[in-house]
Amino acid sequence: MARRALTTTAAAFATAAALLLSACGGGDDSPSDDIKGAGDSSSSPSASASSSAPGVKRPVIKLPSSFQLTFENWTSSDPVEQAVLDDGREQLRAGYEAIIENDPDSRDRAFYDTKNGFLQSRQWIRTYTDKNLTVIGKLPVFDPKVTLAEDKAAASLSYCTDESKAGTKNRKTGEVKGNPAGTDPEVVYVISMGKNAQGVWQAVSAHSERGGCAR
Repeated sequence: MARRALTTTAAAFATAAALLLSACGGGDDSPSDDIKGAGDSSSSPSASASSSAPGVKRPVIKLPSSFQLTFENWTSSDPVEQAVLDDGREQLRAGYEAIIENDPDSRDRAFYDTKNGFLQSRQWIRTYTDKNLTVIGKLPVFDPKVTLAEDKAAASLSYCTDESKAGTKNRKTGEVKGNPAGTDPEVVYVISMGKNAQGVWQAVSAHSERGGCAR
């Protein structure tokens, strides 16, 4: 997997730390930040657990088949980068699990966030739960890139998502909403991450920008 130049690390960390998370934790109430698309399906759960930091008891994240979160090319030959990818994946999955379970105080999500990171995550989750919204459809996550700090205790993880086949569904009315016409369905994220004492990579903060992804 390709790495970004190390010189971008400090700038990425500074940018991420200064901004609230949007589609992956935190953000405002703007409808454009909701995951958009359409389609519903059955509800048999899928489960996953990160393989990094062996020996640590990790939450098992469960998502129903009505929301298919897939990760493309989520591998690296570098074991430290792979650990960042593993925990970054579970952090994102835990956020959507919290939305689907209507649980802004999700302990599973908190496991993969720092204290400040979770305050932002909870704000993002509530942009759905406060509106009685859940997520449905398919959301591919692709083009991951990891940049490690020199001491390998901090990292920047970037990736893209494609919202064109994902959507929000009102729990009470059943109304489904998708991307407004003319809205770019692809969003790029930069996540600032740090490794805790147990060896788990946790999200500190993140920045998102619509557009700018390349297959």
